[in-house]
Amino acid sequence: MGQFDKKVVIITGAGASGEGMGNGKAAAIHYARQGAHTVALDIDEVALADTAQIIESEGNSVTSLLCDVSDNNSVADTIAEVHCRLGHIDVLHNNVGLLELDGPVSLTEEVWDKVMETNVKGMFLTCKYVLPIMEAQGKGAIVNISSVAAIRYWGTPAIAYDTSKAAILQFTRSIALEYARKGIRANVILPGVMDTPLINEPLKADHSPAEIETIREERHQMIPIGRMGDPFELAKAAAFLASDDASYITGSELVVDGGLVSTCIPNW
Repeated sequence: MGQFDKKVVIITGAGASGEGMGNGKAAAIHYARQGAHTVALDIDEVALADTAQIIESEGNSVTSLLCDVSDNNSVADTIAEVHCRLGHIDVLHNNVGLLELDGPVSLTEEVWDKVMETNVKGMFLTCKYVLPIMEAQGKGAIVNISSVAAIRYWGTPAIAYDTSKAAILQFTRSIALEYARKGIRANVILPGVMDTPLINEPLKADHSPAEIETIREERHQMIPIGRMGDPFELAKAAAFLASDDASYITGSELVVDGGLVSTCIPNW
């Protein structure tokens, strides 16, 4: 018996943004391994299919649906379909995140808007349509994925990303307090440097394989534990917050970073 048996868990951004294991992909797989009926959402059909294939190959349950979390109609229709098909929604795991670099002068307005629409508006829309369902049930758990970039500057300009991730902290607190008496919990996770396609894929455009390995090793060494995080380590932390084991935890911020934010600020 898994800790999520008979529970419906929605994961946004469930497809990886390149080769390898992304945070949302790992979360979808882990919830399914714990007995959940995983509802995997993503805008990328190929990436979504890969996640669903892994879950199904392990004999676990998944529904995969294309969804653009920055589009109101797409989110409204998707959540309605999930509720109609499965009857309840127990956990919402908001993972979608877009990383764009540049400071306030160099960054274009279009990129700023895209990051905000994806990283912040996307969570607003999923919560907008899931919360009434959870309220009617009298229970539910929400886990939002932020970043340690919400509380630290890491030496690389990424003002839209950093701002969006900081906004998620207060967004989550507001939901947690508004819905605390309604049986709904909301918590946020701040991942550190995770070994995922989101940070590895951009390197391929400007670096050779040997240079990429050097950069990856530098990233490993900047972490007190001595390595970047594995996406399944983040998934397990999220699953704890979403589970009944965390029944007295709401409005909390869990840093999952191998000790990074406790060190002097690195320059990478």
